Amino acid sequence: MKMSTRGRYGLRVMMELAGNYGQGPLPVDSIARSQDISGKYIHLLVMGLRSAGLVRTYRRPNGGYELTREPSTISAYDVVSALEGTDAPVACVSDSSTCPRSNHCAARDVWCDVASAVNDVLSGLSLDQLAARQRGKTIDSATYFI
Repeated sequence: MKMSTRGRYGLRVMMELAGNYGQGPLPVDSIARSQDISGKYIHLLVMGLRSAGLVRTYRRPNGGYELTREPSTISAYDVVSALEGTDAPVACVSDSSTCPRSNHCAARDVWCDVASAVNDVLSGLSLDQLAARQRGKTIDSATYFI
């Protein structure tokens, strides 16, 4: 299963917003610089995130983006499904009528397990947990040895 840049970059943008939660709107150029994502692509991603009710936009001189609610209440699944949809790894997982073998197919069982595992992992991670992980990795990478 391969995640597109929409899901991958969108999650990074949301982690950035989570890391700055409560400090007001975060300017697009700040997100772009920090995450190495173009501002134009961030605007595109935010359209989907805003439609899902996850992000609020501000269009004033000190404008930018911010989360609509606390990062602890937004899961990685919320973000990815807003940008990627809820497509299963194969069609028969979400609609068994697409294949006449669905009711007696062990391979379908495997794909159902894969879809369930991905959903469980994404649902079990909140943005505040991911932002904390990122802070830990940033601190680790800033350590110098002589």
